[in-house]
Amino acid sequence: MPALPYETAVILIDHGSRLPESNRMLEVVAEQYRDLSGTAIVEAAHMELAEPTLAQAIDRCVQRGAQTIVIALFFLSPGQHSTRDIPALVREALAGHPGVTCHITEPLGADRRLAGLLHQRVLETLD
Repeated sequence: MPALPYETAVILIDHGSRLPESNRMLEVVAEQYRDLSGTAIVEAAHMELAEPTLAQAIDRCVQRGAQTIVIALFFLSPGQHSTRDIPALVREALAGHPGVTCHITEPLGADRRLAGLLHQRVLETLD
């Protein structure tokens, strides 16, 4: 799997939770993504309810030299957060970082790979 250029960062974002263990799960996924992809700058962020916020994660990426940031939505389906709230948070956060570009992925969606993972979980549950 090809790594992204060093100047390209990835931020995984979820909704955020009041439960620390739920928020920690996104950090684990971010670490797994970093290891799998070889991408140097990977951060986790929460839309609300927890830190780091998206603005904090963007600041961290820029401080490490990112010029392009990809916001990877850790959401299953499109909705108000992915189509309106997160783009607004991105615009707000980028106001302090002229020259930095940002792209937002689609949600994970109805992907056959997720169906395969779901089937694995069903089989594990039955074992």
